[in-house]
Amino acid sequence: MNIHTITPSDEMWESLKNYAENCSWRAGKALAYHMDNNGFSDWERVIALSDNANICGFCTVSKTDCIPNVAYTPYIGYLFVGENYRGNRLSGKLIQCAMEYLKSVGFNRVYLVSDHINLYERYGFHIIDRKMAPWGTEEKIYMKEIN
Repeated sequence: MNIHTITPSDEMWESLKNYAENCSWRAGKALAYHMDNNGFSDWERVIALSDNANICGFCTVSKTDCIPNVAYTPYIGYLFVGENYRGNRLSGKLIQCAMEYLKSVGFNRVYLVSDHINLYERYGFHIIDRKMAPWGTEEKIYMKEIN
């Protein structure tokens, strides 16, 4: 497995955008839209997971996430691993890469928004807040210190 931290100038950008657009997770289309419409700036990145030439997952590091009007930043978002690759702790590898990158650009903590139960706790995140998402469900905001 290879992990790539990419920007719009990277050759993998279009392939990852297409993968996100067509993946089984409905949020993939939103990521593809952001990738296609200059939704990433400054230090923000998309992180791609690949198995040889095949993209098999992704996440992002960004200033904001889906919960408006909160002071938390930066976020790991859009975390997805393709069905054929699940069960191999690849989400953890994406999270670790994201945290290493964020540390390299000066951050000492990271946030994540999710409605999953007992998923991100196993990666050392803990709930610090709960907020209503624009689509009407309560989401948990997680935080983890970056060592």
